[in-house]
Amino acid sequence: MAYPIERMVIPGKVKARGRASGFLVFFTIAALIACFLFYVWSRVLVIKLGYDLSEAMEVQLKLVQDNKKLKIEIATLKSLARIERIAQDELDMEKPIPGQIILMK
Repeated sequence: MAYPIERMVIPGKVKARGRASGFLVFFTIAALIACFLFYVWSRVLVIKLGYDLSEAMEVQLKLVQDNKKLKIEIATLKSLARIERIAQDELDMEKPIPGQIILMK
């Protein structure tokens, strides 16, 4: 009695099929782990960038406030009343009388 070829068990063929499915499972699990690690890494990176952005916005706000304060200080230091007071009090200068002013053309 002859056995059909489809039912014959070939030892090497069974082992090869088992190894191939083992490698497939291994690579599938490795790919899933790699995808998971990439997802976690990207989330951590997004959170870190969020913190960096928040810190940069705080620094920018502080610099804008400092800029406004410095502009006010410049305006105060440039005021004519202050300059006139310093000229009279500290430098002993007086306002010129009309004969002391010479216009040049």
